[in-house]
Amino acid sequence: MKAYLILAVVVMSTVASCKKDQVYPGGQNNVIPPARKVRYELYTKEDFAGEQANIQFSIFMKTAQRTIFDSTLATMKIQDIPDSLHRIIIEKWVPGNDTSTLAVGFDYQIENVGISWYLDTFPAGDTLKVMKYPFR
Repeated sequence: MKAYLILAVVVMSTVASCKKDQVYPGGQNNVIPPARKVRYELYTKEDFAGEQANIQFSIFMKTAQRTIFDSTLATMKIQDIPDSLHRIIIEKWVPGNDTSTLAVGFDYQIENVGISWYLDTFPAGDTLKVMKYPFR
């Protein structure tokens, strides 16, 4: 009898602890989408020794309607952009776990030269985007 009682408690505890759906305010049963992350990698394969001009990089994520994340890196000399073995790596979770297709990338501004960018698409449904930028 004790064995059946213990078995019943174990089964009930197991069933009660399983969560396949998350209940959100408003009473809707929705499955939580997997978390999405962008991994930004900045480096160069070029030899910029002696290039003293300042460069400032920014990283960003955008939906079709708006920018959901942007951040500026510290200004550096072009000669100080690291090689591929010493790349700058920044990982950022997608704010609000937005599941739409995103534009992700780098903007950069070279002092007394101008502004440019490097971007790519982070498709809806993908959970990881590795954004490698070999600056040249």
